[in-house]
Amino acid sequence: MYRGEEYLVARRTRDGHWNVIAGQVEDGESFAEGAARELAEEAGLRVPLVDLGIPETYEIDAEYLPLYEPGVKTVTIQSFAAEAPDGWEPTLDHEHDTYRWCALDEARALLYWPEMRSALSVLAARLRAP
Repeated sequence: MYRGEEYLVARRTRDGHWNVIAGQVEDGESFAEGAARELAEEAGLRVPLVDLGIPETYEIDAEYLPLYEPGVKTVTIQSFAAEAPDGWEPTLDHEHDTYRWCALDEARALLYWPEMRSALSVLAARLRAP
């Protein structure tokens, strides 16, 4: 999520990791539908999403394997962007305890997962493009 040249990062209550607003796709949802639902649930924002077109598959960190079905060792994600209206602030649900609007470098430094840093860089490049 972005607003001008600022990016929103939120700290997860479960493990203290900083991340973008994100979540898992539920049965029967497309990636876009899941992303829109997660954005509404976790931050209280309903706006059109832009597919960044960078699906990624990666190995699940060992500490998170119990959250998945037995035998699942990789996950595929799809990244989306949402533009927050001027002056808007998120209404966080129980999954996050705080948030920050950051410049790109600060947001990238805070983010725990490299896939999210990569997605944020793709978004920033698109926003700078003429």
